[in-house]
Amino acid sequence: MSTSLHHRAVEHLGTRIVGGTLPTGHVMLAEHLEEELNVSRSVVREAVRVLQSLGLVETIKRVGIRVLPAHRWNPFDPLVIRWRLAGEARGAQLRSLAELRSAVEPVAAELAAGNAPDALRQELMDISLAMREAGDAGDTARFLELDIRFHALVLSGSGNEMFANLIGQVTETLTGRTVHGLMPEHPQQQALQWHIDVAEAIYAGDGPRAREASDQIMRHTIAELAPIWESQPRVFVPVART
Repeated sequence: MSTSLHHRAVEHLGTRIVGGTLPTGHVMLAEHLEEELNVSRSVVREAVRVLQSLGLVETIKRVGIRVLPAHRWNPFDPLVIRWRLAGEARGAQLRSLAELRSAVEPVAAELAAGNAPDALRQELMDISLAMREAGDAGDTARFLELDIRFHALVLSGSGNEMFANLIGQVTETLTGRTVHGLMPEHPQQQALQWHIDVAEAIYAGDGPRAREASDQIMRHTIAELAPIWESQPRVFVPVART
């Protein structure tokens, strides 16, 4: 029960902060949160600790729990990504993620062509073909599962542990697009073919071809989603002077 209450408290406060209901600078008191959420002080304390680790709040002695500005949040945390995708900043979040993926995934695909274990290469081939079947059948749930696995394998197959640590972010992106109705019921045949092209190139050890096919996927994704973020502002993170 305590775990469930803790999760509920984190979700309740996190979504309200990221969604703007609790704006930057807003101060909360632990005792008020106990009453509002109907939970114990220990649950509030643990929830606040999680939100602090995400950069959403800070605790100030004799003041309270203060909401921090967006540029202080951890933009790579899957929870922050999920909450942003569920709110009015969805477009901006999709843009940031798409631009990050376009910078990383083509390079990861090229590295995977040179470094991935044989078993991973074969699995990528199998998944790319299964994605086509699921896409043609309109099996959205199955397609999402395969799509997540495909991109996770590309990142992992690069042999770069920093790329592999982006799997959670990519998972939240693909899941969020599906949950919020931003994925077509039947993916375009060309997009499906590009996934097969990536898999075939990695399987054959053809780095430049793998990079090009992955780049095509990301260019297509950005073109498809651009209208969603057209009017949304960017977040400019202040750079500290040294």
